[in-house]
Amino acid sequence: MERSKAELPQCEASRVETSRVDASDGEASRVGSSRVGLSPVGLSWVGRGGGDPLQPLWRALVAFRAITWAFACVGVWTRWDGIARPSGAVAQMAVMGLWTLISSYGYSRRWGRRNTRLALGDLVITAACMFATLWAQPLVDIRAGASVLTSVWAAGPVLALAIARGRDGGLVGAATISLALLSLRGLEHPSKILSNVQLLLVAGLVVGYAATTMRQAGARLREAIATESATAERLRLSRSIHDGVLQVLAQVQRRGTAIGGEATELATLAAEQEVALRTLMSARQTIAQDNQIDLCSLLLPLATTRVDVVVPATQVLLPATVAAELVAAVKEALSNVSKHAGPDARCWVTVEDLGPEIVLSVRDDGVGTTPARLDQAHADGHLGVSQSIRGRVTDLGGTATVRTAPGEGTEWELVISR
Repeated sequence: MERSKAELPQCEASRVETSRVDASDGEASRVGSSRVGLSPVGLSWVGRGGGDPLQPLWRALVAFRAITWAFACVGVWTRWDGIARPSGAVAQMAVMGLWTLISSYGYSRRWGRRNTRLALGDLVITAACMFATLWAQPLVDIRAGASVLTSVWAAGPVLALAIARGRDGGLVGAATISLALLSLRGLEHPSKILSNVQLLLVAGLVVGYAATTMRQAGARLREAIATESATAERLRLSRSIHDGVLQVLAQVQRRGTAIGGEATELATLAAEQEVALRTLMSARQTIAQDNQIDLCSLLLPLATTRVDVVVPATQVLLPATVAAELVAAVKEALSNVSKHAGPDARCWVTVEDLGPEIVLSVRDDGVGTTPARLDQAHADGHLGVSQSIRGRVTDLGGTATVRTAPGEGTEWELVISR
């Protein structure tokens, strides 16, 4: 049990990973210039696009609307002799052209993309334009095989809803346009109707999936830019703090301890503030995606003048409930150190990420005890060890092992599987 601090893992030579901060002065400059050098591209993109990663899709939709309207006009021209009421076809194309201008203007502005009201209005008006084919062709002719003059232009609101609301929006738009088409054509030509419905559904699904993916990628990019910027700023401040405040606090601690007397209290306060600053300098993002949380970021604030916390440089991601239970078990172990290990005892909390397993160790150099005394404490109704430590870890499907002996301190090893 008797192990010196030098026997701890090499990364434990510095409390709460400050060695990485101290050693990264050169890298911090690179972070500020090269790593964040990637960020200005993203930042300028976010600034120009108003933070909307779907802007290219909206622009493509505007182009689609204009091109398909022109295609519909060409279709009317090629079928001119077969149209029963050409003036009705001209009026229909005019209405479609006017709405194409209005909707394109809206999709080109933030107010038109911010919610689905314009897309829903587009859906209603497009369906009405489909029925406006009756101005040019009798219903009997349409059901006999005459074309619906809106042609591919009718797919516009399907794409708009897919961009705005993802897969579900695309399906709603495709279903609405399909019903409008079915009500016009009837069931006389099922194969033709089925092919059109299939195309609408595929377009809604594919564009909706692409929009959702781009939206998620944009959110992750913004998070990455914010994290990189915060990291660079924290490293810059860490250099300034280390070169000034931390050195002064360390000097006050040494001089106060050497002088003794009332200066000892000042040295203790300086040591506590040094630990607090180092912990702040080492702070990192806590919440990750999929309700995972970084265990290390929850343990680092537990560092004090008597407690060293040593964690890996990378995140140790666990479900939030699991991480909270482990931190609670560690706090109970530290509470036992404070109560029973002695006034001069020091403690080390270490985290090892072994891939399929996480090993968390809490070790002190205090007076120690015997396993028999731990069993007797449980029999006397003291449940700190049996419930707050062993019970929590067991409920997580892990194991909690204690090694202790009189005069040799106590070590808890908590092992859980991912």
